[in-house]
Amino acid sequence: MTLGTGDYFTAGNEIDLRPILIVTGLVQEARIAAGPGMAVICSSSSPTQLRSLLTVVDPETVRGVISFGVAGGLDPSLRSGDVVVATEVLAGDARWAAGLALGDDLIDKLTSGRRRVVRGSLAGAEEVVMRRSCKAALHSETGAAAVDMESHIAAAYAAEAGLPFAAIRVISDPAHRALPALARAAIKPNGKIDVATVLRGVARNPTTLSALVSTGIDFNRALRSLRGCRDYLVGDEGLIPETA
Repeated sequence: MTLGTGDYFTAGNEIDLRPILIVTGLVQEARIAAGPGMAVICSSSSPTQLRSLLTVVDPETVRGVISFGVAGGLDPSLRSGDVVVATEVLAGDARWAAGLALGDDLIDKLTSGRRRVVRGSLAGAEEVVMRRSCKAALHSETGAAAVDMESHIAAAYAAEAGLPFAAIRVISDPAHRALPALARAAIKPNGKIDVATVLRGVARNPTTLSALVSTGIDFNRALRSLRGCRDYLVGDEGLIPETA
């Protein structure tokens, strides 16, 4: 089946009213994803917490899994705001196919704004890949277009449960940009930004301000692009039945 269109899945004449499980890492992503037909969980950028959250999700209560949010760029040609529709997810020696089949017409619609949409693989990581050299090494090793900390966990859950899986990730920090350590330290357990931590960090090292501003601009651009993806994935006319 095709996930992400916001359609219900039908088997014969019966409509599957179960929601799609949306896996996110940040509260901002979760807010964008939330809506009818979606059951959203947020890991607060903690792989350990995400695995714990998924242990209490009964796979019988959902009809598929989508990893949805921002990602770090590995492909040097991608810029903040570009969209990666996953063909597969890689983590170590493990590979999971991503079954989201976006037609060329929908790709054209997604690309109609300033965003660029590409199909490519995603690398899964247990911690934020912050340095340019580390991004380059991961790209060379895997060939992945982007990296995030949720897709490989969501893919493993879906595979074990026998559920369809898809992943859509928007580039936040491109391959050429290193993430300031302060940006990572400022994320609260609930996924929100700890402004006080940011201010203290800048006060101790004012040279980090420029990098933080650039990171913030990229992140906001990625969120705007992500909102546009959600609009198309849900559909302008709400949830429409899909024939099995």
